[in-house]
Amino acid sequence: MSSPTSINLDILTQGGLIVFMEVYLYFQELYSVMLVSLLFVYMASGYRTTRTGNRACVLVLGDIGRSPRMQYHALSLAGEEFDVEMVGYGGSKPHEDLLSNKRITMHVMADPPSFKFLPSILRYGVKVIYQCFQLCWVLFFKMKLPSHIFVQNPPAIPTLAVAWFACKVYGSKFVIDMHNYGYTILGITLGKTHPLVRFGEKFERFFGRQADGHFCVTEAMKTDLIDNWQIKRPITLYDRPAAKFRETPIEDQHELFTKLAADYPEFASESGQNGETAFTSMASGEARRLDRRPALLVSSTSWTEDEDFSILLSALEKYEAAKTEGVANSKLPALVCAITGKGPQKDYYKGLIEKKQFKHVRICTPWLAAEDYPKLLGSADLGVCLHYSSSGLDLPMKVVDMFGCGLPVCAIDFKCIGELVKHEENGLIFKDAEELSSQLQDLLSSFPSKQGKLKVFRENLRTFQDLRWEESWKRTVRPTLYT
Repeated sequence: MSSPTSINLDILTQGGLIVFMEVYLYFQELYSVMLVSLLFVYMASGYRTTRTGNRACVLVLGDIGRSPRMQYHALSLAGEEFDVEMVGYGGSKPHEDLLSNKRITMHVMADPPSFKFLPSILRYGVKVIYQCFQLCWVLFFKMKLPSHIFVQNPPAIPTLAVAWFACKVYGSKFVIDMHNYGYTILGITLGKTHPLVRFGEKFERFFGRQADGHFCVTEAMKTDLIDNWQIKRPITLYDRPAAKFRETPIEDQHELFTKLAADYPEFASESGQNGETAFTSMASGEARRLDRRPALLVSSTSWTEDEDFSILLSALEKYEAAKTEGVANSKLPALVCAITGKGPQKDYYKGLIEKKQFKHVRICTPWLAAEDYPKLLGSADLGVCLHYSSSGLDLPMKVVDMFGCGLPVCAIDFKCIGELVKHEENGLIFKDAEELSSQLQDLLSSFPSKQGKLKVFRENLRTFQDLRWEESWKRTVRPTLYT
């Protein structure tokens, strides 16, 4: 049994601890209030004066290096003498022009932890909270007062809410560049009726309407924003190729193929001769294309569920069978199919590719340096696009890049693909593997002759190549900066 003295001491100790905790929490709360108050006073010093400035934030809640359109926005703003602060995650190397531009500052955030020990729905919630803190730290403590905040959508959660709040505090102009709808992408994996998808749609629509300016990628999306989102004046800013996307000179092609052959045998010469690749040779200091070269087919992907690459693999199987078995198709060229990019389903499809027993078709999945990707497109004979839009309202930028290189494309059909790919004019549109295989055989039947549909399509792409991103941006975005 404890003595009265020890009981009194315990009571005093407990009482002291309670008093200490109350005092500590009081000052902790007071400190937090003072900190937030000082933050708002600091930010309010720039409120409503910043809109007339020339400092922009370009916000991407994703890999900056894999967000070409937002990189182009940053470069275009810098070209208008804006000081640009770009916020996003690392991973892929951004274009060298972005890294070397003295007006552009990069704020690269660390990727959120995986939180694998949590259930999936709780993991998502914790990740969103983590990203909120990340964004607030950069937007409120690392950056100078921006006059404009350009936000990529998707992802919408939590980007739009945090950016909207920052714009309210700073007095900045809130601009959303709508590439697609985030909730429709979420619906691919969870289903359209999932509560999280329904919440995401309401969240995206509410904060989407709070912006001062809206850009979108198709006329179909513009109409949808007006009719279903009650957004008054969205502006269509079509993706256009940057100047780096052009036809690759033969000397540069040979240099690229030689470089790739070191890691990917599909690009190496079967004869093993020095100065020769699968497609080109170098003799007396002059590069030339081989007469009996394979056709180079290129596709680019992020290896996600909105692209079904089993369609391409099935089409290539049918092409292989046609070349092997059909006398009439014996003149079809061998194919090298390069599928570029990285993403969650890459290993799955690589496993399927390795099981194929092709004789006339060779497939590789290179990950290219940013400066090599345009060169590969500019060296290819035909592009394939398997992107179908989760909303039915966006367009694949990979096709824009291919067109910039003068490369005709076979693209899978969806609602608004006709705004970009004109069937039988600059490419072909297919619905399934059977149709794609038939198109490949038709387009390559006279290869490597420069006659036929491929030549016509390339000539028709000249007009598309005339209007580049920079000129389109100046026509469309620049007039809105101070309105």
